[in-house]
Amino acid sequence: MNAQTEARFDAASVYREEQYTDRRVGTIRVLVPTTADGAPDGTRPTLYVGQISLMTPMGTLPISFEIEATSLSEAIAQFGDAARVAMDDAMRELQQLRREAASSIVIPEPGAVPPAGGGGRIRMP
Repeated sequence: MNAQTEARFDAASVYREEQYTDRRVGTIRVLVPTTADGAPDGTRPTLYVGQISLMTPMGTLPISFEIEATSLSEAIAQFGDAARVAMDDAMRELQQLRREAASSIVIPEPGAVPPAGGGGRIRMP
């Protein structure tokens, strides 16, 4: 590994992760800030991150989202609303990707003349 690609762990941004699930709807990850020696770091807020799985025709799509909360019980109470917003955002993004993919199809202009000599194998009688 050279100096530009060397992975460096940021000791000032260490979090301990706890995971809670109801085994039905989703998961809440609690990121507890800690110091580099593992002691609790009260100078930074605890983060709550929800995760759900959305079934699509192409398979399962994991969706992660932050929950604005100050405790686990508050995060549990807000999970449904935050998941709904994240799911709506994901659906809008998927629709946008579909529109972009559909608009990338090249359709010849009306009256366009095919290149000389054809090139295809289909012959008109």
